[in-house]
Amino acid sequence: MKKVEAIIRPEAFQNLRDRLSDEGITGMTVSEVAGCGLQKKQTGVFRGSHFEVSLQPKIKVELIFDDHLLDHVVKNIRDVCATGEIGDGKIFVYPVEDVIRIRSGEHGLTAIK
Repeated sequence: MKKVEAIIRPEAFQNLRDRLSDEGITGMTVSEVAGCGLQKKQTGVFRGSHFEVSLQPKIKVELIFDDHLLDHVVKNIRDVCATGEIGDGKIFVYPVEDVIRIRSGEHGLTAIK
């Protein structure tokens, strides 16, 4: 099994969710996160004071699935989320040794389906 963490632009999330759902991948964990990379800092104004914002809002999508789907999932994420601009995000891939459903004790792929 593999785990993919995709850090993406917030505006890309709904399209990604729809695409993955159409492909039969429905289980995911989604978090609102903030991070910095190559994007330039933005300047904001609050009550007349100027400040720099170096952390950009992002969405982290975590997926666990069978190994043979890895290339397909990564391709879908890239197709939906790539704009060609700095700040499109990152995809991290990890091996997953086991998954256990707490309620029933099921292991492996049956625990995530």
